[in-house]
Amino acid sequence: MTTATLDTTTGTVRRAVVHIDDLDIVGIMHNARYALILERAMSEFWAEHGYGFRDGVPSSPDMIAAVREFTITYHAPVRGTGPILVHFWLDSMGDTSAVYGFRFLSEDGGTVFADGRRVMVKMDRTGRPAPWTPQGREIASSLLR
Repeated sequence: MTTATLDTTTGTVRRAVVHIDDLDIVGIMHNARYALILERAMSEFWAEHGYGFRDGVPSSPDMIAAVREFTITYHAPVRGTGPILVHFWLDSMGDTSAVYGFRFLSEDGGTVFADGRRVMVKMDRTGRPAPWTPQGREIASSLLR
């Protein structure tokens, strides 16, 4: 088990809830659910800034992005249902990519269940790398470490 001091001076922390269908057969959070819960936490952040999809249409060109890399290290199992914290931030933001760091924490912030990184690539409608918009960069700057 890894312990941590909850440093929220960079990035953002979102409360998530682990549900019964997030658990595997032995009652711990299934490894695939970490990516899904992170995605939901990040989507919540961007939705608060007006970013999302309605009727399949992105609210901003910055919404057209794909995960290029996802790495995670598990330190302690999430046992059972209930609240956890998702802390994420941006380590860097290039012209067409963004490197997020993240960690999953106990509700009191004292236990790190998992941590990792997620690299996103912004694309145009043809799937080619494209630059982030100035508005997207401004919003993302609040997440920069």
